[in-house]
Amino acid sequence: MSIPPKSIKHYLQFKDLSLEEYEYVIARAAEIKRKFKAYEIYHPLIDRTLVMVFDKNSTRTRLSFEAGMHQLGGAAIYLNTRDSQLGRGEPVEDAGQVMSRMCDIIMVRTFGQDIIERFAAYSRVPVINGLTNEHHPCQVFADIFTYIEHRGSIKGKVVAWVGDANNMLYSWLQAAEVFGFHVNVSTPHGYDMDMSLVSTDRFTFFANPSDACEGADLVNTDVWTSMGYEEENAARLKAFDGWIVDAAKMARAKPDALFMHCLPAHRGEEVAADVIDGPQSVVWDEAENRLHVQKALIEYLLLGRIDTEHPTD
Repeated sequence: MSIPPKSIKHYLQFKDLSLEEYEYVIARAAEIKRKFKAYEIYHPLIDRTLVMVFDKNSTRTRLSFEAGMHQLGGAAIYLNTRDSQLGRGEPVEDAGQVMSRMCDIIMVRTFGQDIIERFAAYSRVPVINGLTNEHHPCQVFADIFTYIEHRGSIKGKVVAWVGDANNMLYSWLQAAEVFGFHVNVSTPHGYDMDMSLVSTDRFTFFANPSDACEGADLVNTDVWTSMGYEEENAARLKAFDGWIVDAAKMARAKPDALFMHCLPAHRGEEVAADVIDGPQSVVWDEAENRLHVQKALIEYLLLGRIDTEHPTD
């Protein structure tokens, strides 16, 4: 197998972009969002094609990538592994070579991180991680963009993570290293962090989830049972008892703290209804911002930096 040149820029983990690159893409996301809200046509990717490969079900990931590519003037093609040769055992490496000869950029939403890493190693075009068991960089990128929209710089802030040690947490920890903030982590016993996925010391562990929220600028959680772990649901409901983000925990955070959840949410389990539907919640902005951030990311991976004085029409 021939391996493509190393100059291709992939986005497989949050740490794949530098702070300078994030600052640029965030600025582009803000401008692209402004254009979207003003109904300004912006088609820099005419005749470009995004292929979306799904091993896992999705609402926000599919909608944001598919709509986003169309809004940029390009085309998006949905492939479910059940309906493609990947579902019949075609090697990931072969799929990466074939798909990347027929399109300009690929998004993959799958199980193990090794799958997308192997796919990207044989791709001739940029590959974006739409979610793996270990990382969810696009969601955390949108979350940080949302925080900046509402509160300004996240540098030096405290993010509380209450719940499962999952792909969201590992991407938040990588983001803490890039942006210079701190993460207060509280996970139930037996559902601790996999330290092989942690490459920063910008976190503090709290056995008591309420203590993790003390003085936080942002309180974050996720469902207790992520996709792929459904058989553990009953055990997790028991183990996570007490880890609900409720009004009492939010009261421990700063008065102007925000609440985020990547969705879908289970009211009454990981979050109380009066929190997710309350005034500190920005979950709907957070969900929408997947669209704008990913459009800016696609633009950057395909076109590089845009000359803002002579932008692409």
